Amino acid sequence: MRRGERKGAEGPRPGSPVPVGKASLEEPLDGAAAGRASGPAAGRRSTESEVYDDGTNTFFWRAHTLSVLFILTCVLGYVTLLEETPRDTAYNTKRGIVASILVFLCFGVTQAKDGPFSRPHPAYWRFWLCVSVVYELVLIFILFQTVQDGRQFLKYVDPRLGVPLPERDYGGNCLIYDADNKTDPFHNVWDKLDGFVPAHFIGWYLKTLMIRDWWMCTIVSVMFEFLEYSLEHQLPNFSECWWDHWIMDVLVCNGLGIYCGMKTLEWLSLKTYKWQGLWNIPTYKGKMQRIVFQFTPYSWVRFEWKPASSLRRWLAVCGIILVFLLAELNTFYLKFVLWLPPEHYLVLLRLVFFVNVGGVAMREIYDFMDDPKLHKKLGQQAWLVAAITVTELLIVVKYDPHTLTLSLPFYIAQCWTLGSVLALTWTVWRFFLRDITLRYKETRRQKQQGRDDQGRADGSVDGRPPGPDDPAGPEEAEREGVPAPH
Repeated sequence: MRRGERKGAEGPRPGSPVPVGKASLEEPLDGAAAGRASGPAAGRRSTESEVYDDGTNTFFWRAHTLSVLFILTCVLGYVTLLEETPRDTAYNTKRGIVASILVFLCFGVTQAKDGPFSRPHPAYWRFWLCVSVVYELVLIFILFQTVQDGRQFLKYVDPRLGVPLPERDYGGNCLIYDADNKTDPFHNVWDKLDGFVPAHFIGWYLKTLMIRDWWMCTIVSVMFEFLEYSLEHQLPNFSECWWDHWIMDVLVCNGLGIYCGMKTLEWLSLKTYKWQGLWNIPTYKGKMQRIVFQFTPYSWVRFEWKPASSLRRWLAVCGIILVFLLAELNTFYLKFVLWLPPEHYLVLLRLVFFVNVGGVAMREIYDFMDDPKLHKKLGQQAWLVAAITVTELLIVVKYDPHTLTLSLPFYIAQCWTLGSVLALTWTVWRFFLRDITLRYKETRRQKQQGRDDQGRADGSVDGRPPGPDDPAGPEEAEREGVPAPH
């Protein structure tokens, strides 16, 4: 439902408390005079922030389905009746495909199901949901082409594409201080300080806002560096200097991005989420603050992944880390197999796409894990992100199987085998052997308690409680240091 539709269908009565169950989904709360949301009894989880909302419903929040339909019809009518169709078949094909995509986006923005986020506007997130569908369909189309046709298809997007990438030297001289270079002995360090340094920082800042957990972010960051070490025999751009891997990437760029992200998460978890209509705020300063805060979350949920709490959550967290790493690897492998230069705008657009859909997907996955009674199925955006990641992998496998089948160096294979065995051993111990041991100890404790209760019952069978001269029971005997009789 849209904001206005929910107001008429299920909005609270004046003076009634805000239904905090909606705040848990970061959906706007409606009602003529919604009051304060309080107490876990109202349905708010302990990790959710408290939300205040006066229920103002303005023109900004209405669906505008008829307005969009009218404008779309006018544009199509103008193209059909007043514009002369060019004779260029290739141009008409491109324009027809673009027009079809735009019509689908108009439909999705006005009619698609709302996701968990509502700021800055639900239509913004519906737009990216529809872009996800379009992107997945394009990937499916490329997957069903031959390798040559798939690469040449990108020429319709940019005529400069479809040509092999030039060879580059990525490793090179790894000396931090090059004494042979008298002019600039630190030239190797300065050469690495390119546009990818702020990109790494911003990327990991945004990933931290998606995952909302320091440990998971650090594990993904470190594991990706190990993957680069392991796969540098397949892709040349994975070959970096050791200090580029661990100092510039893990500690400086990734570490600083994660730190700033965690500080932002701390501020968001402590922030007061009080929403008023713009015209209900008396001061201009308050109105400007309200406009700025429109681009912050409607409410906040602190993620508590708790991977060791159950086998289901452990497997889910491992799956999330795996998909994250796979999406990161797809960035490099897709550029390699589709002949996309690293600086091409399509590469940047893909990263912008994942930034916008990744946060929604992570929230839907967390809700599905944390509250399966309310969220009985995986969210739509999370489903699409998983499908897109797998489809990208299939394109890489089809377009360059030779590169992917290059065998790992022996010592690399040994390291990954050892790591896999350790992870599997810990999983079996934590969720199977440990539970069996705990259940066995609990069973023994219950049996012992039952024997103790039976002994006390036998001692008082003559109708009087045991006296000080009566033989001590098992518990009393053990407390006094005397072996209990059997």
